[in-house]
Amino acid sequence: MAIEIKAPTFPESVADGTVATWHKKPGDAVKRDELIVDIETDKVVIEVLAEADGVLASIVKNEGDTVLSNELLGTLSEGGAAASAPVAAQAAAPAAAAAPGVAGDDQILSPAARKLAEENGIDPNSIAGTGKGGRVTKEDVVAAAEAKKNAPAPVAKAAAPVAAAPVLAAGDRVEKRVPMTRLRAKVAERLVEAQSTMAMLTTFNEVDMTEVMALRSKYKDLFEKSHNGVRLGFMSFFVKATTEALKRFPAVNASIDGTDIVYHGYADIGVAVSSDRGLVVPVLRNAELMSLAEVEGGIATFGKKAKEGKLSIDDMTGGTFTITNGGTFGSMMSTPIVNPPQAAILGMHNILQRPMAVNGQVVIRPMMYLALSYDHRLIDGKEAVTFLVTIKNLLEDPARLLLDI
Repeated sequence: MAIEIKAPTFPESVADGTVATWHKKPGDAVKRDELIVDIETDKVVIEVLAEADGVLASIVKNEGDTVLSNELLGTLSEGGAAASAPVAAQAAAPAAAAAPGVAGDDQILSPAARKLAEENGIDPNSIAGTGKGGRVTKEDVVAAAEAKKNAPAPVAKAAAPVAAAPVLAAGDRVEKRVPMTRLRAKVAERLVEAQSTMAMLTTFNEVDMTEVMALRSKYKDLFEKSHNGVRLGFMSFFVKATTEALKRFPAVNASIDGTDIVYHGYADIGVAVSSDRGLVVPVLRNAELMSLAEVEGGIATFGKKAKEGKLSIDDMTGGTFTITNGGTFGSMMSTPIVNPPQAAILGMHNILQRPMAVNGQVVIRPMMYLALSYDHRLIDGKEAVTFLVTIKNLLEDPARLLLDI
């Protein structure tokens, strides 16, 4: 029986996708829920899994082809996996039976565990499964990866020349042309769109981080202990100060839809996170209702998912305001670009010890420059400046966040 392999249903914010990688070729046996093909969109990479055991019969869309929602990617012949299995696998069966805790059989290795093992270069046969019936779980692979990471380095052998990195004579002029990823192409498109369709301005200010740093230093250990390992960082203070400021200045949290202004009664804060595919912006939903621990936990989860390539489209869709932290990479000052249809974006930067005049005295204080880029069609200059000053005041006196003043 032939089963159609189709692209997933994309949300309204995603028009189409590109076939990134086929993990199987026609004639290969596949197991139910095994990864067959990756679809790259302008937001995330979506994994398409097999619906049943069988053999990949055909590929309709090749790598690099554009696909729409529910478009046919290929076909799967159901039930053909057993017939196509090599005789060697049958010969190995007694050994697997003798050691049920070893992942020599795909049936006791979950798809998630298999993929994680491949990413970490771990032989599944070397892992003892702790799951039901000797099944190797994702946690088993994580433990094996950690053990491998902490293992002493083996004695190095004589290095062989690497063919992929040829030695070039001095003065050679080499060029390499590669296509843009969909994420990079979409980012480029939206940046140009933002600059050509909105009246974007940026206002700056600086914030004394003394009180926030003192508060974090005093309570970070107790905070981590009280919240099951969640660490207290600076981003949660900025998110809470931002959501409070958005309550006072609703236009900054609004968006333009044609000739209408849409005011949002909630604050969905996009937090820029670095990943191997570039800068991505997952969204903290209803951040105005979240505690500092919930904000930090959400950001940590997004960071982990970004590194593992596990961010979903839902994680990346929407947002009423964005915060980006160029200070992570050492930026002292920048003008962030608004992400349409949002009306504004807050840029954080690195913290530097600088001499400041305080009460007539020159003192050294940890200072950070803040930048607010905004759509002047919707937000007046006075409103933008006052919004940024509000964030500054809340951070310089964090008690205001608790007292709502």
